[in-house]
Amino acid sequence: FKTCPGRVLCKLPCSGEKEVDLAVQSAKAAFKIWSQMSGMERCRVMLEAARIIREQREEIATMETINNGKSIFEARVDIDISWQCLEYYAGLAGSLAGEHIQLPGGSFGYTRREPLGVCVGIGAWNYPFQIACWKSGPALACGNAMVFKPSPFTPISVVRLAEIFTEAGVPKGLFNVVQGGAATGQFLCQHPDVAKISFTGSVPTGMKIMEMAAKGIKPVTLELGGKSPLIIFSDSDLDNAVKGALMANFLTQGEVCCNGTRVFVERKILDTFTKEVVKCTQKIKIGDPLLEDTRMGALINRPHLNRVQGFIKQAKEQGAEVLCGGDLYVPDDPKLKNGYYMRPCVLGNCKDDMTCVKEEIFGPVMAILPFDTEEEVVERANATKFGLAGGVFTRDIQKAHRVVAALKAGMCFINNYNASPVELPFGGYKFSGFGRENGRAAIEYYSQLKTVCVEMGDVESVF
Repeated sequence: FKTCPGRVLCKLPCSGEKEVDLAVQSAKAAFKIWSQMSGMERCRVMLEAARIIREQREEIATMETINNGKSIFEARVDIDISWQCLEYYAGLAGSLAGEHIQLPGGSFGYTRREPLGVCVGIGAWNYPFQIACWKSGPALACGNAMVFKPSPFTPISVVRLAEIFTEAGVPKGLFNVVQGGAATGQFLCQHPDVAKISFTGSVPTGMKIMEMAAKGIKPVTLELGGKSPLIIFSDSDLDNAVKGALMANFLTQGEVCCNGTRVFVERKILDTFTKEVVKCTQKIKIGDPLLEDTRMGALINRPHLNRVQGFIKQAKEQGAEVLCGGDLYVPDDPKLKNGYYMRPCVLGNCKDDMTCVKEEIFGPVMAILPFDTEEEVVERANATKFGLAGGVFTRDIQKAHRVVAALKAGMCFINNYNASPVELPFGGYKFSGFGRENGRAAIEYYSQLKTVCVEMGDVESVF
């Protein structure tokens, strides 16, 4: 990898209708075993999987860096979040319960929280291993089986996760991996034995998955795109706000769905903030993602790099000013010359109606927009079809809570950005999807409630 960026790492056959059916049937058989185990039994197996991931952190992180192109520094964080996710849901597995309801005359009712069956997970290429854990953690804790399809651009690390689950002791086939693109995903969504679909990816693909799921009345969780606002008030801690803006725009080369790419800055501090952001952005170390001091690796592939460059070109044509970056980057090491690198970009002189401000770029491109009043910025922040995330930087805690309450977004940050603790639910409003990953909320989307009514006396008949 170090000597040949852009080379083919491996070739995997796409799973056709036959292979998808085999995976689903295998998962269905494993589900019969897993769903009958107690929550504590499932807990122990999931804790063992988390332990293996934790012990193999460096190996898996290196694999993920090669798989995706992100820096090894970030990949380690992804792997830590992954084992923490499995530990968290292992802890919940033994506590899943319904409730008892007392009724008149000694009668009573109770509810049972039951698994759905075979769930499908379809992942994105920006966090391949982590997304697979985010989806499989609550699914398995609730007693489900899962068939997972990673992105064809990052097919490798999820296979390792499947091996780890097997090593940890899950029934054979409980977590199956199929490989392929849209056709494979279609076979999964339309399979009659699939009970639920959880998808992370683009809005157009999410719409297609909803259409396919509707024909089988299958519940779906959709974690889609975003064009999230980051609001910097003049009373904020400037250094912290600058760090937040960098975190909100340049993690994983900007390939993050909840990134705060519309950075609204109160006009009083616009020049000072912009100057500091540009200075810090220019210091970001780009290059070989396996080197310890690299903070920005390569974008996912050549077509995507060209797409991001196209957005920057269009932004300039529409009047935006490139304050720094935006050009292709060629590392000093000649062995890296074929990598998909670009310098992180900061755009000034932006307007709300520009394409770079309205559309998701999914690359390291920050758009800075001035504002004057709180009421104005909230209205502009919400003027988007997306609603995944939003952030506020201010020392005024009342204002912070007031603004996030007004934002139409599912995940909001105050004086930080892109923190992703597994304890907190994650998901969007509007075109950014529905359903939630992480936290106790995810249990609701991987289980179903059965109500039982018990009569202790004679039936009161109306006949």
